[in-house]
Amino acid sequence: MSEDQQLLCKYEEDLRKMVSETKELTKFGQVADYIPALAEADPDDVAVAIYDGRNTCFSEGNDEQLFTLQSISKVLTLALALIDHGEETVFAKVGMEPTGDPFNSISKLETQVPSKPLNPMINAGALAVTALIKGGSVDEKLTRILEFVRLLSGNSALTYNDKVARSEWESADLNRSLAYFLRQHGIIEGDVEKLLELYTKQCAIEVTCRDLAKIGYSLAYDGIHPDTKEPIMERDIARLVKTFMVTCGMYNASGEFAIRVGIPAKSGVSGGIIGAVPYRLGIGIYSPSLDDKGNSLVGMKLLEKLSKKYQLSIF
Repeated sequence: MSEDQQLLCKYEEDLRKMVSETKELTKFGQVADYIPALAEADPDDVAVAIYDGRNTCFSEGNDEQLFTLQSISKVLTLALALIDHGEETVFAKVGMEPTGDPFNSISKLETQVPSKPLNPMINAGALAVTALIKGGSVDEKLTRILEFVRLLSGNSALTYNDKVARSEWESADLNRSLAYFLRQHGIIEGDVEKLLELYTKQCAIEVTCRDLAKIGYSLAYDGIHPDTKEPIMERDIARLVKTFMVTCGMYNASGEFAIRVGIPAKSGVSGGIIGAVPYRLGIGIYSPSLDDKGNSLVGMKLLEKLSKKYQLSIF
């Protein structure tokens, strides 16, 4: 058996044990039923994949299960907006500070002066960032986002789930409120409904754990293509994105997550989590049973175990 094959067996054995140890946590959470299409997810699903850049993806569980990016997409549109406009323009519209409030809260917008979102990882901030994506129409902007995600993942077949996008659009009144507030205060311009259409389709882009692990690898290695190793974004953009993942990526559990796990990561209410261990690994996890902050219960514990087992913390 070759060295790579031995390493593969070791990783797979470790992952199998970790999934077995954490899977029972699914019974303590619930799926994101406030978005009707996401309520159909099986709360017992668990899958994890790790990509090391050597055409090897270690995985456990149903790593071909499709799920939507949801808030994980905020990381990717932030990178694309920075590519489109640069730091000065982007951070004139959204701040760089963590918040202890829920991801969909409006309260800080009412007390901030100026009334711009605290960071790009909360919904208000993500809407402000998505509004910056270049394109003459919703379709053009969505095509650019999809092409960017395909490039980062090395998967040219990725697309969005129309059923989930429609379900989110129809239940997006709170995000509409955030967007109208932002437009009133000059943070965004234009048609709010078109922005919501783009945002819900962006959140509904479907991936597998393997896709997420490759995207995580791209970010971990400063924005290189996971297969060709060609640069996709500037190093400083990848650095900024990873910094936001550390400080704001796990909603209002980011501080505790940084202490317990210490991996740049971003979660989504579909149950996905992406991890980018600088210059080492990309990690993709799916388990739709969520805690009260909107993070995957099993995903959080799996990352904690992985971090301790392989000493992945950046701190």
